Amino acid sequence: MENLKGIIIEESLVNTSILKEVKILSTDIELVTEEHKTPWIKQWTMHNIEIEANKADDVALQLSQSLDREHNWYADFKNEIIHYIIYRDKIFKIDRTKEEEYQEATRYGISIGIPDYQVDFSSNIKKWER
Repeated sequence: MENLKGIIIEESLVNTSILKEVKILSTDIELVTEEHKTPWIKQWTMHNIEIEANKADDVALQLSQSLDREHNWYADFKNEIIHYIIYRDKIFKIDRTKEEEYQEATRYGISIGIPDYQVDFSSNIKKWER
């Protein structure tokens, strides 16, 4: 299986040691605006990451345990087949052809207070041509 890629926002982590478990491809810093809905921080440090496929389950578990407990965040990474959407103490391992699995992950994110536009994963659904 191919490696997975995604983004981890450093400010979402209470334990940044998880960043040593992934390959950081690049880092972008965004100043927080009202749209980010995170007024308690000044910036988002977004690490574009790559994870070896055989480490994905373990990294997802560690990420889930490393996310800030005071505020609601998520992280995600994917390849062509699988998409991990990771919330604090809740992991969705989604088959990218299954729209209903994405809907469940979106509903959960909204239920814990993440703005709906931040958990709209509809553009990730793979439509396989037959």
